[in-house]
Amino acid sequence: MVISLTSPFPFLLDLLPPGVCNLLNPAAIYANNEISLGDVEIYGFDYDYTLAQYSNLLHSMIFNTARDILIEQFKYPEGLGKYDYIPGFAIRGLHYDVQKSLLMKIDAFHYVQLGTAYRGLKPVPDEEVIELYGGTQHIPLYQMSDFYGKGPSLKQFMDIFSLPEMTLLSSVIDYFITHGIEFDQVHLYKDISDAIRDVHVKGVMYKWIEKDMEQYILHGDEIYAVLNRLVNHKKKLFLITNSPFSFVDKGMKHMVGKNWRDLFDMVIVQADKPNFFTDRRKPFRKLDDKGSLQWDKINQLEKGKIYKEGNLFDFLRLTGWRGSKVLYFGDHLYSDLADLMLRHGWRTGAIVPELETEIRIINTEQYMHSLTWQQALTGLLERMQMYQDAESKQVLLEWMKERQEIRSLTKNLFNPQFGSIFRTFHNPTYFSRRLVRFSDIYMASISCLLNYDVNFTFYPRRTPLQHEAPLWMDQLCTGCMKTPFLEEMVHIR
Repeated sequence: MVISLTSPFPFLLDLLPPGVCNLLNPAAIYANNEISLGDVEIYGFDYDYTLAQYSNLLHSMIFNTARDILIEQFKYPEGLGKYDYIPGFAIRGLHYDVQKSLLMKIDAFHYVQLGTAYRGLKPVPDEEVIELYGGTQHIPLYQMSDFYGKGPSLKQFMDIFSLPEMTLLSSVIDYFITHGIEFDQVHLYKDISDAIRDVHVKGVMYKWIEKDMEQYILHGDEIYAVLNRLVNHKKKLFLITNSPFSFVDKGMKHMVGKNWRDLFDMVIVQADKPNFFTDRRKPFRKLDDKGSLQWDKINQLEKGKIYKEGNLFDFLRLTGWRGSKVLYFGDHLYSDLADLMLRHGWRTGAIVPELETEIRIINTEQYMHSLTWQQALTGLLERMQMYQDAESKQVLLEWMKERQEIRSLTKNLFNPQFGSIFRTFHNPTYFSRRLVRFSDIYMASISCLLNYDVNFTFYPRRTPLQHEAPLWMDQLCTGCMKTPFLEEMVHIR
């Protein structure tokens, strides 16, 4: 006999104490590394998707405009015009194998999560994925993305703006496959990347946002509250963004007010991150109040002034802002945070908007029941595998099948195609690995800071290493619960 998740066995509900599904707070800040805000004197911020959070309507606009660029400028088939943006198709952190035209989710150990590999808009069978990679799900290190997510054959999509790019890429491939049109994978990938880039570089996206800030920019009042609170507690603030001054100025006036620059000790625009953090060659240039370039040599960075380009080495020399007294927030783990943490010792905070939705899913009874029963089945499989008689083998096979069904069900709660951005079935994703490596703290939005005292110390949970955890017991929610051994379940077959 195999117990399913829907079976009326009371012990399953006993695993979930009352209120367990409300233990996680979507507005909380989560720590990878211990950090005291009382030690932080200087706060730095990226702009897009850090201070300025955008409506998902922007994704449809980016998709449609890049699609039209492909048709009108790159002469792609007009039939592509029938494709619209598909909200929720892709998730952040996916990898794309250019030569194989595969969009897929990879875990922290470089294994493809089976069931999450797509060519175009259709899933690729697991057997084909394994065959494509030489009989394994593993992607060798030399093929994986480099320090900034750009490998020789794999590209990792790490920023939120990449969601429409992945959807467009999949849509174009779907059109070519459906119509039996042969295409060059490298050229197709480059064309789509260039079309998406043109939407940003040529200022098209900026014009949309500037024209209707109420529709596109979210939570502006909360941003003012965060910045004003920090200034009132004598913290220094700075902004480093790749966006142009006119765009940032209009957005900040909308969110914070016309005197927003009074809150910042310095503002740097069109910084060209991540090169800003590694390339010493570009000097700072000053902009006047209208955004026009000045020609004078920069020997100091003045409060309230606007600077363009530059580099971090001159920034450190001119400000003396070094080490752990600086906390910088950004949404891109590579372009915003990696160099600052690893090379310069700044503290870093990652803005992960998806966190809010994922936590709300984790807090549902459906998720908690699925996860609890999955862990129970895993424990049973581990402990009962020594029984090799025919009846026991059949039971083990049924348990394995049910476990796989529950894993797929749990994945689909987050995203039917790719699941959670933080986990594969069990392992952390490649995205999660980078999140832990490059950020001291992470949160859904900057406004989460309002929930904590300016001297609050964040302590990471002590997550057990495998040799520290009792056999197959897994921590749930905040770590205060463990799945029991369920000795009475040994007889279930």
